[in-house]
Order: sequence, then structure tokens, then C-alpha cells
Amino acid sequence: MSAIFEKVKEILVDQLGVEIADIKMESNIQEDLGADSIAVMEVVVEIETEFGMEVPEEELLQIKTVGDIVTRVENSQK
Repeated sequence: MSAIFEKVKEILVDQLGVEIADIKMESNIQEDLGADSIAVMEVVVEIETEFGMEVPEEELLQIKTVGDIVTRVENSQK
């Protein structure tokens, strides 16, 4: 597992109160992890802070899964 994925999992556990074992790359943030739209925004803010990046507003709607977050972070670090 990548270090980015591991950090994203930690953030999701802290922000959503889910079990780390329940978080997979294909997990849908809202359907599988139970986040509402406000919780998704809070997760994104935490991701932006942690990784020193910014997710443009138009990309927020494209973030559906944990893998989407990991890919976005990886792409921002290239």
C-alpha cells in the first residue's frame, strides 16, 4: 500500500469515524463510508492541508471513491 493511501485512510478514520479495515481503494465515500456532502468537504479540506494541495471546486463532484482521492493526491505531487 502506498504511503498516500495509508495517510488518506487515517484522515477518513478521523473525519468519518469508520473502521480502517472498512476502507478500500474502491470504497465509495458516501455510499460505503457513510459521509454526507459536508463530511466529504471536511475530508477534502483535511486532504488539502495534509498534502499541501488544492482541489478545484469543479473537481469535487468527481471525487467518489477513496481511490479518486489517492489518485488526485498522487497527481498533485508529480
